[in-house]
Amino acid sequence: MSKATQFLVVDTPRAAPRRTITRARRPIGDYLLERNAVSPDALIKALALQRRQDLRLGDILLAHGMVAEDDLTAALAAQYGALPADLAQLPPDPRLIDAMGIDMCLREGAVPVRRLGGATIIATSRPEAFQVLRQKLPKSFGEPIMAFSGERDIHAAILATRNRQLTQKAETRVAEDESCRFWYGATPRNILTMLILGLFCAVLAAPVPTITALTFWALFTLLATTALKCAAAITTLRARKHAQQSGPPPERPAIARLPVVSVMVPLFHEEDIAKRLVDRLGRLTYPKELLDICLVTEADDETTRAMLARSRLPYWMRVITVPTGSLKTKPRALNFALDFCRGSIIGVYDAEDAPDPDQIHRIVRLFHERGPEVACLQGQLDFYNTSKNWFSRCFTIEYAAWFRIILPGIARMGLVVPLGGTTLFFRRPALESLGGWDAHNVTEDADLGIRLARHGYRTELVETTTFEEANCRLWPWVKQRSRWLKGYAMTWSVHMRQPKRLWRELGPWKFAGFQVMFLGTLSQFLLVPLMWSFWLIALGLPHPLTGVLPQQVMLFVGALFILTEVANIAIGIAGASLAGKRGLWGWVPSLHVYYPLAAIATYKAVFEMVVKPFYWDKTCHGIADEEEAQTP
Repeated sequence: MSKATQFLVVDTPRAAPRRTITRARRPIGDYLLERNAVSPDALIKALALQRRQDLRLGDILLAHGMVAEDDLTAALAAQYGALPADLAQLPPDPRLIDAMGIDMCLREGAVPVRRLGGATIIATSRPEAFQVLRQKLPKSFGEPIMAFSGERDIHAAILATRNRQLTQKAETRVAEDESCRFWYGATPRNILTMLILGLFCAVLAAPVPTITALTFWALFTLLATTALKCAAAITTLRARKHAQQSGPPPERPAIARLPVVSVMVPLFHEEDIAKRLVDRLGRLTYPKELLDICLVTEADDETTRAMLARSRLPYWMRVITVPTGSLKTKPRALNFALDFCRGSIIGVYDAEDAPDPDQIHRIVRLFHERGPEVACLQGQLDFYNTSKNWFSRCFTIEYAAWFRIILPGIARMGLVVPLGGTTLFFRRPALESLGGWDAHNVTEDADLGIRLARHGYRTELVETTTFEEANCRLWPWVKQRSRWLKGYAMTWSVHMRQPKRLWRELGPWKFAGFQVMFLGTLSQFLLVPLMWSFWLIALGLPHPLTGVLPQQVMLFVGALFILTEVANIAIGIAGASLAGKRGLWGWVPSLHVYYPLAAIATYKAVFEMVVKPFYWDKTCHGIADEEEAQTP
């Protein structure tokens, strides 16, 4: 045996499989006790935890700091008759990785290292599953020889040799016909430019007919969006009343073994958030050995990487670095990190999030109770800097109405649920079957909600709250809102490329809801100046439509405006009440001024769709600190 392979394995190629098959193995705990690597009390505690958790004993010991990683590695090597594989000294052969398949390597926690005559050395982080793995290996590998390496070392080795392939996969996971990367071409941008110029020319050539047509479209979409919000609010409030009148819920089915939950936290240009992030996520009561918190950073983000390098992260929290690629977006980073997650449930948090302590428990419980068709659970979002200023108060009211009133009603009505960007949890098989997130969509969450519905999955809302930082400055608010609206527009354009297919996959009811939520919302913000121009008529000032629209139409317009304002105020008050923030009631009427500000963001979004459709206007975090927040 060569010197390069002596440090990998103890057995010869012929002896290794025979001994693996015929000898009963002593428990790993025996090896650890013999080496004084773990105390008897700690081992007993870990064994008790393992009985109700879907996790290996070594991972439990590591997560609780009961054993050193080097000691565990040595014990596992002795248990399975293999020495640790130092993949830094002897990197895997890229050709063997390609033969085995990158996906399989990551899924199985193993990597082929070298050919050795008619055998292949396989470094695995799961020696207990090696006999199953060997049946899946290519026949060209010959006789597999087991070596042992930690999962993180295997991931690092795969990244070092195949990061270009992984990067390309992250950017193109979603099928071409469901991705907005077709905006790379000039055609969609040329069409949008021609539509804008055509509308401008129509206003100049025939102002009255054009403005009249736009007015009727604005009124129609206002009526449709208001009707949808009212229907959703009534549905939500009725459901809550029914739940209060019903007796106690039936006994819930027991969960035999709790699953591992991976939560990805994308970070970008974060200077000083590590301590707060660890503290906030450390409050989660879900067993830490079953938590896999992945801090996802960009390779060229020296600020964030330096901050994390200075921080002492717990074992259940790790850093995944995304190589530089052709674009830099949150969904691309999520796609890349997805392959390195350990959990069967995949979650997403933002950098400044402070979730309810029992949130993961609630998510796991609800997934356990629901069938596989429920592929996504969306939590509620709220803010911990509500009382900062007028913007933060209005933003809080808006979120309270959306996440506590409108969105739950939309879900109960069987409509498409446009997801939020955080406090999202997915069944991993369903998420992977859809290709994860569209790396080119700047509102990847809403797009994923549509694709879930198109493929027959359902999303449910969970009554658990994550607190985050409200964007409470005008221009940052406009930048954030413009990204959302640009994503809404691109999402609508993607799914409407084949309207007949979309109708067939969603059905008439969901198709109509999709049009109201996306096209209706965009139309409302685009036509805000036109709607506000009716104040000129009310004030007796000249208006292009003065004397054009019949008196009955003007009365209808006035009644619709009043009805819309009453509905918005009622929904805002109801949302604030459910959020426990009745002190915001007095601020609800000021939403009449707050919402039209999104028109600025909409025009910025339209401009960016023409010149830089994939530009990600990042929201800055850490402006307000949780400790400075006050409840109004």
